[in-house]
Amino acid sequence: MAEIHPATAAMLRNFRYDHLPAALQEVSRPFHDLAHQLAETLSGPEVTKALDDLWSAKNWAVVAASNKQREATR
Repeated sequence: MAEIHPATAAMLRNFRYDHLPAALQEVSRPFHDLAHQLAETLSGPEVTKALDDLWSAKNWAVVAASNKQREATR
């Protein structure tokens, strides 16, 4: 396995999910796992861009799940 570029390693930190409530962790975890798989198997600036887009998708998924939870408790 090649060494992970510092910019890629910095992006990977954005995929932490341990600070989220359990239900939101379940939504975020697959994005974390995919991000790490991509970073460990691919290289180049395209990987950092892919992680940036994946991070955005993860954030929207977590927001959607949070909104669903909030609506369910009304």
